[in-house]
Parts: sequence; structure tokens; C-alpha cells
Amino acid sequence: MNTITQFANNLFAYEFMRNAFIAGTLAAVVASLMGYFVVLRRQNFAAHALSHIGFAGAAGAGLVSLDPASGQLILTILAAFGMGGLGARATKSDIAVGVTLAFALGLGMLFLYFYSNYASRAMAILFGNLLSVSPALIKKMAIYSIISLVGLAGISRPLLFASLEPELAEAKGISLPLISVLFLILVSIAITEASQVVGILLVFTLLIGPAASASYCTRNFWTGLVLSMLLGLVTVWVGLILTYFTNWPVSFWISALSLVIYLLFRYLSASARV
Repeated sequence: MNTITQFANNLFAYEFMRNAFIAGTLAAVVASLMGYFVVLRRQNFAAHALSHIGFAGAAGAGLVSLDPASGQLILTILAAFGMGGLGARATKSDIAVGVTLAFALGLGMLFLYFYSNYASRAMAILFGNLLSVSPALIKKMAIYSIISLVGLAGISRPLLFASLEPELAEAKGISLPLISVLFLILVSIAITEASQVVGILLVFTLLIGPAASASYCTRNFWTGLVLSMLLGLVTVWVGLILTYFTNWPVSFWISALSLVIYLLFRYLSASARV
């Protein structure tokens, strides 16, 4: 017990580690809860596209000396309106979304080319920099978290109904395009928040990894939702601890742990069916 207490005291003796754990916890909770609905609705590709489209917004904002996170959030929300409005046609529009995604990435690189001084900030946006989180950023992430969680709680019942029984939900008067747009806006906020931790290129790991792993463990919605959140927290916390010992990038550890947990749960699920 004394060893554990001493380790915790040493770990949290540094302000940057305390900030990293707070920011990582906020991002993990929001991303994993939102990600479970993404997996349930089979909107993985849409979430992947939103995370990469946000890069152009972040880079463009940096080019004109604005906050990159704000630029990322604005562009992903605009994209969410377009994707959510597709409704039932979304599955038939993967090619169009993919082409738009590629263009957005290219546009982001063009913005970086015109603003070479932005290179260091670009690395943080692309791959995250959890160990340099400031108290001001934590406050901003807390606001993102509150908006995301309150919004998700507000639409959770019609969202779940529309996800499991879309035709029946529409017959009951639920607007599927509206629910889709509202949900993707919340996903955009979650992506913007999580990208501060693991970066735009790896945010898909934190958004989908825990949720996909939880879906292999249980078919009960609430159990899966809670398990997804717990796995997200474990991934971030253990990733930070491993970074403390190895000095390797925390984004690597988070993505590696997410993959290991996913493969483990998938194997256990397959073994249970044999």
C-alpha cells in the first residue's frame, strides 16, 4: 500500500501530469460514450471522416491566427450538417464522403504550406500533446464535455430508438435526418475535444476502440455503454502511466492499448461462441 501511495504521490507531483490526467479523463468519458452510439449506428466512416475533415479547419484557423480547435469545431459541425442530412442515403454516399475527406486533408496540408511557422502546432493537432495541456485548455474541454454529455442525454431516447428501429421510429414521428444531424454535431464536439489528447489522426482510436471492444462483450445497451466508458478511461490512464515510465508518446500508448484490448475482447468473444 505504501508503495502504491508513494507511486501516486510521485506521479501527481508534477502539474503537467495532473493536467494530463484531468484532460485525458474528460476526453475519454465523452469520446467513449459518444463512440458507443457511433458503433451502434454503424456510422464509423462518418466519424472517421469528421475527424479528418476537422484538420482543414484547424489548419485554416491557424493560418489566419485563430484558435485551431475553434476552426476544427466549426468545419466539423458544417460537415455534420451535410452528412446527417443524407439520412438513409448516407450508406450510398461513402464515395462522395471519401472524396470530400481526401480534399479536406489536402486543403489542410496546403494551409500548412502557406504558414510554415505553424508546423509545431500542426504536430500537436495531428498527433496530440497531452503532456502540455494547460489549465485554460482543461476549462475549454470541460465546457465541451458538458455540452456533449447534456446534449447526448437530451436525445438519448429518440437516438437509441432511431438506431435500433429506424422505420418504426420514423413511423412514430421521429425525424431521422434531424436526429442524425444532432448526433453528428455532438460527435464533432467530442472529436474536437479528444483531438486535444491524441490528435486528429488518432482520435478515431479513442472514439471507436473502447466502444468496439465493449460491443464484443455484451449485447445489453447500458452495460455496453458503461463498459465502453471504463475501457476508455483505462486506456488513457494506463497510457499516461506507461508514458511516465518510458517517455514514449502517450498517443502511441493509447492507440496500442486500444488495439490490444480490442483484439483481446474479440478473441474472448469468439472463444465463447465455440
